Amino acid sequence: MEENNYRDTYRSINPLRCVFEKSINTRRCHCSLSERFNLADREGVRCTVDLAQKRCTTLLETLRSKAIFTMQLTRIDGALPHNKEIKVQTGGLLGLQNLIDPAYDETLGIQDIHQLINQAIEIYKSTDEFPYNEIVRKVAKFEGRNKRVKTGK
Repeated sequence: MEENNYRDTYRSINPLRCVFEKSINTRRCHCSLSERFNLADREGVRCTVDLAQKRCTTLLETLRSKAIFTMQLTRIDGALPHNKEIKVQTGGLLGLQNLIDPAYDETLGIQDIHQLINQAIEIYKSTDEFPYNEIVRKVAKFEGRNKRVKTGK
């Protein structure tokens, strides 16, 4: 399937794309409102609740803007490169989880993004009030999977 055809088909069958799709596809994060689907040989994730998707979009956009220095960027024009996007998404969610429960075992990943955001809003009243300086520290420390070591002969 040509890449442009793939993207067009993807958008048509997934109008409510999960903004944390990359983190969910790493299997380190899960969400009770997400739904997986397959298209060709790839896996996609959609959100099942419009209001929740909008809230997640706001959170992710704020995480990106607050982490700009940490990501060694001067500005963000659109999507981040894949590895930096994973770092912002997963590191940001782990940072938020750490605020709610400092003793949380990060190796468990995020069990429910929707529930996590709800818990944080109960504490901080809105996503605008989250202590992003603390969350961004976790983004800076987050490391994705280890790079594969190439063995050659």
